[in-house]
Amino acid sequence: MLVCAVVLASQPLYFLSLDLPRQIVNEAIQGQAFKNGQATATFLKLAIHWPAWLGGGSVELFEGFQVGRIGLLLGLSTLFLIFVLINGAFKYWINVAKGALGERMLRRLRFHLFSMVLRFTPEALRTVKSSETATIIKDEVEPIGGFIGDAFITPVFLGFQALTALIFILVQNVALGLMALGVIALQFTIIPRLRRELLKLGKERQLASRELAGRIAEVMDGMEVVHVHQSQTWEKAEIGHRLFDLFDLRLRIYNRKFIVKFLNNLLAQMTPFFFYAVGGYFALRGTLDIGQLVAVINAYRELPPPLKELIDWDQQRLDVQVKYDQVVQHFAPERLLVEHEIEVVDDIPLTGVLKAQDISIPDTHGGVLIENVSFEIALPAHVALVSDGAAAASSLARILALQVPSFNGRLLIDERDMRLISPAVIGRRLAYAGIDPIMFPGSIRDNITYGIRYKPAEAGHAAKREEARRIAEALRTGNPVESVVSDWLDYDLVGAKDADDLDHIMIDLLNRIGMQNDLYRFGLVGRVDPDRYPGMAERIVEARRRLRATFQSNGMADLVEPFDIHRYNDQATIAENLLFGVPTSEAMTGRNLAESVEFRRTLDRAGIFEDLTEMGLQIAETMTEIFEGVPPGHSLFQQFSFIGADEIDDFEEILRRHARGPLTKADEIRLLSLPLAYIEARHRLGLLDNNLRMRFVRARGLVREMLEFGGNPGVEFYDPDKLCTAAPLRDNLLFGRVSYNIANARARVAEAISAIVGELGLMESIERIGLDHEVGTAGRLLDPQQRAGINFVRCLIKKPDIFVVDGALTSFDEGRTQTLIEILLELCEGRSLFMVLANDRQVEAFDILVRFRKGQVTTEERRQALFDRGGVVENERMAGGVA
Repeated sequence: MLVCAVVLASQPLYFLSLDLPRQIVNEAIQGQAFKNGQATATFLKLAIHWPAWLGGGSVELFEGFQVGRIGLLLGLSTLFLIFVLINGAFKYWINVAKGALGERMLRRLRFHLFSMVLRFTPEALRTVKSSETATIIKDEVEPIGGFIGDAFITPVFLGFQALTALIFILVQNVALGLMALGVIALQFTIIPRLRRELLKLGKERQLASRELAGRIAEVMDGMEVVHVHQSQTWEKAEIGHRLFDLFDLRLRIYNRKFIVKFLNNLLAQMTPFFFYAVGGYFALRGTLDIGQLVAVINAYRELPPPLKELIDWDQQRLDVQVKYDQVVQHFAPERLLVEHEIEVVDDIPLTGVLKAQDISIPDTHGGVLIENVSFEIALPAHVALVSDGAAAASSLARILALQVPSFNGRLLIDERDMRLISPAVIGRRLAYAGIDPIMFPGSIRDNITYGIRYKPAEAGHAAKREEARRIAEALRTGNPVESVVSDWLDYDLVGAKDADDLDHIMIDLLNRIGMQNDLYRFGLVGRVDPDRYPGMAERIVEARRRLRATFQSNGMADLVEPFDIHRYNDQATIAENLLFGVPTSEAMTGRNLAESVEFRRTLDRAGIFEDLTEMGLQIAETMTEIFEGVPPGHSLFQQFSFIGADEIDDFEEILRRHARGPLTKADEIRLLSLPLAYIEARHRLGLLDNNLRMRFVRARGLVREMLEFGGNPGVEFYDPDKLCTAAPLRDNLLFGRVSYNIANARARVAEAISAIVGELGLMESIERIGLDHEVGTAGRLLDPQQRAGINFVRCLIKKPDIFVVDGALTSFDEGRTQTLIEILLELCEGRSLFMVLANDRQVEAFDILVRFRKGQVTTEERRQALFDRGGVVENERMAGGVA
């Protein structure tokens, strides 16, 4: 409404700017203001002329200035320029405000759609492709959100502009105005009709693009099967067919779009033809003066742009309507969870009598897994859901965990309907571990604490002003006001005092689950942040010295070749020897280092550039001979890791060019990259002698000087008395490289590291660093057992009143499964544990058995002492009646 008001306020000035060209031509240039021999004329006289029905007359506001002919011309021209600037400022403000409105509404729309994604039913999640939903929220709603800013403002702004120009033309000459109006009517009749087919084609293109994105996501998710069956050719053909269909659609859209554009431009150019012909005729006859004709033509020049944009706006409106209808269809109400009236309770324990009343579970084929099941169990209790091989036990477990919100029957706990209990209470007091643990990109710590992010802390005072702006925008767009950078962790729920205490709890749970070795290995390959782990750097340097002394005293000194500023390290690459540090920038790694002009110039100054290039030629010749006829994926490629199977042909071509003449700059860079990755002890091509080693060591100073000259070296240099934060913890402890020449060296070194870590009490600190280990997309950097273990800890850390385990132990063997069952029962002492088991072999430690057999359910109390805690209230209850 504010923008529309500004649009209306701008129109009088726009009208005046259209009349100024007529005044400039008639009054200043042709001299009509100086008729009858007047030497001066009045400029900038301001008066209000009352209409006749108000009594006529006028009120003079400003008598103006008396100026000559040149003064009038310059004055009117300057006034015209001022009006142009004012109108431009109006347009600028209107467009910025319109864009901000559209972006705010787009943000609101995207957030609303994401909120609806969180309400998708399990059935919808199984049928709807995640890639299509992401494409809709990311790409397809963008034109909808952008159009929101244009929806009312654009027709008002452009419509008033066009109407003002048309009225001005009619005031100057009615015939010319009617001709312009006729062409406009023709444009608004023909063009929208021709664009209807464009809308249909655009809808087909949008659906085809969405299906293409979904198919690509399917192939990526099933890449393992593609590789197993070598079906790449078929997949390429299938995608190629889809791309052709999409290409054909887009081509048809281009053809029709440019036909419409041609007709629109043709009609727009017809009006100037009539103006020049008819207006010129009127001017010759004297019924229209030249100034009026110039003003009409100038006004019409302002008419086609808003008209064209109005036609485009109508096209965009129809196109957005199609997109919006498709979005509505994707987020149909039947795909969303029904929003019950939630009981508003701060917190209630999920204990007492659990009642299942007439629960029925349909299967996907229209049959029934369980029909009219009722039972009562007093909680807390440890309950085994013993499956008969069908899906009934798992389905009931999902119902108990509220993972199947739509089912027939009622599930009560302490006479409260569990579906009506506040989600905040359910999130804190109920946990579910399924067969396929969900991992989010981030660290192990991030994934474990995902389930306790409930209480965002207040933002710091340093960011108060920026926070206030963010909160204001969030309120304007219906977004959450909580800051994602705040500390959201609920330490009270876990029983932790602070972040360090929380780490101790996580490590203890991971160790009890059996992930101690995994966490230790993750910590050794992790990097140490001295700010996050104060005092750790000094302890690692001390462990480094102790480890070196242990190697010396036990006759193990030759297992690790230490980094020494005065010696070449045969167990490290030539690049690492030259840099004598760990790259912290991509520009200092791999081929990027060889492409660095400054680095190559420094090598030339050190007199080793030609030696390295010659080494590159020797390596290329040797590799092309070794890999001749060797299939990709052979173990040789892993041994000589500085050259890939797809690069062999390239280096063969470089060798042929070298045989014919001098190397190109690009060839020199490719060849230089080979020796930079060369390790003498590993690759053993005999390319290094002692003289060359010493020259490389002497070049270190020049390389370091070059890197430090710019102030940002991109390399953290080795120092025996300091921690190298860019290097893994294991490398910091060794401060060297394990020898490739001694058998079983890595295992012996690992034992020595473990001994020193234990002596110095570094184990827990290393395990804390292991919590920083990245799990990758969907946890793909972890094996199934590690994912399952992390998922258990994520559930256990919030100490749930009810913990439901449904198939989460399938990745473990029987022995490990039995151990984990005992651990889980111990950790859930005093709380409820429901676990789906495949048979009776592992039910001994459970209080209650719930057996499934052909759609019937029976409950069996295993311990008489259970009745002292409440026990099974109804025993041996079956589907449809008592057994």
